[in-house]
Amino acid sequence: MLGATHHQSFESLRTMFGVRLQENVRLANYTSARVGGEADGLMIVHSAEELEKASLALSDLKIPYAILGSASNVLISDRGFRGVVVLNRAQTIKIEVNADPPTVWAESGANFGSLARQVALRGFSGLEWAATIPGSVGGAVYGNAGAHGSDMRTNLLLAEILHPNHEKQSWLCGQMEYDYRSSLLKRSPIKAVILAARFRLEKSTPQVVKIKMEEYSAQRKKTQPPGASLGSMFKNPPGDFAGRLIEACGLKGFRIGGVEVSRVHANFFVNDEKATATDFRLLIEQVKRTVSEKQGVELELEIELLGDWDAPID
Repeated sequence: MLGATHHQSFESLRTMFGVRLQENVRLANYTSARVGGEADGLMIVHSAEELEKASLALSDLKIPYAILGSASNVLISDRGFRGVVVLNRAQTIKIEVNADPPTVWAESGANFGSLARQVALRGFSGLEWAATIPGSVGGAVYGNAGAHGSDMRTNLLLAEILHPNHEKQSWLCGQMEYDYRSSLLKRSPIKAVILAARFRLEKSTPQVVKIKMEEYSAQRKKTQPPGASLGSMFKNPPGDFAGRLIEACGLKGFRIGGVEVSRVHANFFVNDEKATATDFRLLIEQVKRTVSEKQGVELELEIELLGDWDAPID
């Protein structure tokens, strides 16, 4: 449970949110890798307004909290998270067909791949590259998600941000200061909350967009493994690919506990035997060490660690 210093604040949170505050919840049930210990508390929000209210309450009460969408690139410790996890299910989507250019607005809990497929059905292009991305809109904006040669810089018009000073702001794409799989928000120690985002689209036809999306989907199925994973584990180093480096070290199929370096794509670690988060972490450290020793390259994590870990992985 929460430490003694947070006990009174937690009581206040119970009073404010009642049965909406679940306690001692196993997080493995909410992550794509199917690992992770218990959070002291969990709250599910269903709109940007509810997300804002929960974030402000937790901030005011000084209770540690984390926001999860699909949790597709987050490794949560087996010892869990000492605080409250806000599960973001704010999923409203609005397509502005008469805007010039046309746009789509989505709350941050909406599935990004589903968003791309919805606009495609209406005959709008621009987000085909995102159709196979499993994460949420908020996670994609935060981490500069990308695929097939595109990323958030291609389409993001603005993001609606709840700043730590409780002020709501609209950030243009340039203000996000995107870098490869990174953003100003991701690099900053300041905790801001992404409430929603608006994306630029282009007029096309459902048939044309469908063809391109099917090509990308087929490529994904061919090159990426099925099963419970965190997606790409490491960032691609400049001028190279993390998967190639790991494979060159002979690590395809290498296993620790219940997690294995995928035999399909070496930058994916797959949970196929009831792995623990510790298994994932040990495998991460072994792969990093081996690639450093044999290839002279220091791999950098693309995923993030959350929860009670002894120390961060460099």
